[in-house]
Amino acid sequence: MTVRRVMGSEVEYGISVKGQPTANQMVASTQVVNAYASANGLTRRARWDFEEENPLRDARGFDLSRDRADPTQLTDEDLGLANVILTNGARLYVDHAHPEFSTPECTNPRDVVLWEKAGELVMQRGADLASQIPGAPGLLLYKNNVDNKGASYGAHENYLMRRDVPFGAIVEHLTPFFVSRQVVCGAGRVGRQQDGSEHGFQISQRADYFEVGVGLETTLKRPIINTRDEPHADPSKYRRLHVIIGDASMSEIAAYLKLGTTSLVLAMIEAGFLESGLELAQPVRALHAISHDPSLATLVELADGRRFSGLDLQWAYLERAQAFIEAGHDGEDLTAGQTKDVLDRWESVLTRLGDDPMSLRDELDWVAKLSLLESYRQRDGLDWDDAKLHLVDLQYADLRPERGLYHRLVRSGRMKRLLSDTEIERAVTQPPEDTRAYFRGQCLAHFPDSVAAASWDSVIFDLPGRESLQRIPTMEPLRGTREHVGSLFDQHDSAQSLFDALTGR
Repeated sequence: MTVRRVMGSEVEYGISVKGQPTANQMVASTQVVNAYASANGLTRRARWDFEEENPLRDARGFDLSRDRADPTQLTDEDLGLANVILTNGARLYVDHAHPEFSTPECTNPRDVVLWEKAGELVMQRGADLASQIPGAPGLLLYKNNVDNKGASYGAHENYLMRRDVPFGAIVEHLTPFFVSRQVVCGAGRVGRQQDGSEHGFQISQRADYFEVGVGLETTLKRPIINTRDEPHADPSKYRRLHVIIGDASMSEIAAYLKLGTTSLVLAMIEAGFLESGLELAQPVRALHAISHDPSLATLVELADGRRFSGLDLQWAYLERAQAFIEAGHDGEDLTAGQTKDVLDRWESVLTRLGDDPMSLRDELDWVAKLSLLESYRQRDGLDWDDAKLHLVDLQYADLRPERGLYHRLVRSGRMKRLLSDTEIERAVTQPPEDTRAYFRGQCLAHFPDSVAAASWDSVIFDLPGRESLQRIPTMEPLRGTREHVGSLFDQHDSAQSLFDALTGR
């Protein structure tokens, strides 16, 4: 196995209305999505198909009843909120009080970062368009995770895994990894505790909001390991690991490592390569403790009594990943491409974090943010409770290119990148070519008036002369690629003709 697997991300964006602190965020979020849809001719296109979704199925072997579920868990209900499918295969929609962008399915960490960055452009353009409507107030978007008033919103990851992997093994081996990976991919936050009432800086924006080790919830009593069993693919073969413990990354390198290292750990779990020995005595307490100490010196207790730092835990996983690659499982060449790049970057980052974390100010979000904050503190003599520091924290994640501090760092050459503006711009409208997202996106691009609905695992056509809608299942994520169906879109000039070719009619 390599870092290659079907994966994607979902990012909820913080939103505010200029001069209206009590504005309805659901309305504002709807304006962002609808403005982008209207300007890009998407208003008549397909609705999202909720029929095959089941967010209350638990990987531990049961279904939570709807009457016991929190309303925020019922993501299979069409609430009538803005919900658009884009020609790049992504989903742009309103998730309760936030605009959200779900990337199309990708096969490697770099592509997920690419389409997630395309999502930032989509979101900012939607906010700009909504703000230009006569009489409309300005709408501001932030790629962050907290409002420092007690609320948090997610930046989730999704990884397709083999169904036959015992869920207990996933919990055992991923928990210490998730608790510790924040030292690499944390976004940094001014304030501790959920409401930010404790002054100081911490590594992760989301850490304080996690309260249990394992669970189905995503907004209340958030678990380190989420048990939602909704594969959006053939359920007899696949499990979709829904990861809710992660920060929204502005840094391309941090996001790339977050996805790449997680994929490597999953490959080791699937191969049965990992042995016991890194279990934490108190995972939730360890998660908070590691986040609260940007010096990285804090030690947390393992179940066997040993004490490791977050950096120690990451080194343990890296060394096992290196041994895994050297073992050459399945005869694959695991030393080339992104697999080698992820391993090399992972080792380099951990080494430099141990020597001098500030040397990573041009690669990792939490270090870049802390460096900025310390410069303001030294220049103006500010304590951690000063409102200016909270503003710097927020401005780092501001999507506006002219105002966001991350964007200023990029322009001044003080933040390294993986991607070019040209390829990000292309990903705004074009889907990945090596997953089913290609088929979904091309259907919407070529036959927008004939696609009645779509979801991750189907495209539904409304064809002339048919009394019922016609569904094309896309249960295999690696089918429907450019290689498989690209020529069909060149050969057929109508949805009816394409449908007949696909179904052999």
